[in-house]
Amino acid sequence: MTELTYLKAFNDGLRQMMDADPDIFVVGEDVARKGGVFGSYTGLIDAFGERRMVDTPISEQAIVGLGIGAAVCGLRPVVDLMFMDFVLVAMDQLANQAAKLKYMFGGSARLPVTIATNGGAGLSAAAQHSQSLEAMLCHVPGLKVVMPSTPYDMKGLLIACLRDDNPTVLVKNKRMFGVKGDVPAELYEVPIGEARVARPGADVTVVAYSRMVTESLKAADELAADGIDCEVIDLRSVQPLDIETVVSSARKTNRIVVVHEAVRFAGLGAEIAAQVSEHAFDYLDAPVARVAAPFAPVPFSPALESRYVPDASRIAAQIRTTLDRA
Repeated sequence: MTELTYLKAFNDGLRQMMDADPDIFVVGEDVARKGGVFGSYTGLIDAFGERRMVDTPISEQAIVGLGIGAAVCGLRPVVDLMFMDFVLVAMDQLANQAAKLKYMFGGSARLPVTIATNGGAGLSAAAQHSQSLEAMLCHVPGLKVVMPSTPYDMKGLLIACLRDDNPTVLVKNKRMFGVKGDVPAELYEVPIGEARVARPGADVTVVAYSRMVTESLKAADELAADGIDCEVIDLRSVQPLDIETVVSSARKTNRIVVVHEAVRFAGLGAEIAAQVSEHAFDYLDAPVARVAAPFAPVPFSPALESRYVPDASRIAAQIRTTLDRA
């Protein structure tokens, strides 16, 4: 094990996979000479040169289209979309081309393309550079979407995406770039579609992913002082969704709170609530609760943004409310 930041774990995993597989290359805006707008690709141009670290014009649809074409031809491209908001610019390529190609070729085609992007609020980047749009991506059959919450999962999920023969989307959270954790030096995979129990507990289940796992664990620590025992589940993958782990926990604790940074309306929490109700309704002692952002654009103002994004105090308050309803 070595201690790496969340961002360095991404860079480390990509560097090792590029060493191991000459078919992997990176394409996107400022990924080569600049090393990415957030430094995700720092040093890779020196190691692999301009043939495998390719700077492009500002055209997300063209960048994703390039990645799809390269993947169809047998390469394993990593396509960088600077901000998650920009997946909307390339949605036709993602939803109608990448996601559908294997199905339309009767399963005979491979499309090993990884879309790496940066999501979430908290940097005062305003409404067009701060969104969490995973629910849109999860609604598209054919795409896999992962959202790691730790440096360990960052490297392991990236490697799993790079080895997958289907289109994958890896979403880094911008507020977590400096978070540190132990990461194995060797190559390893975190399986796509498997959640983890980040904290075992008996009184209530908290389901979260990405940065909200950290906030949920903080809330659990706060509530533990009052004798409330929270089980925190880190989804890690949001498509495919490991609903079995969630349902198993809900049947044990009888109460569930879902937390995500995205807008509450039609967010992933609604899908989880529906599936828990389908599979564990008789076990629930309270309605499934959701903690999420309000139905509004992400504000630029730091003061407003801090109220917009869920935090440990809001999560803890909702958990207390859910327990009071029992």
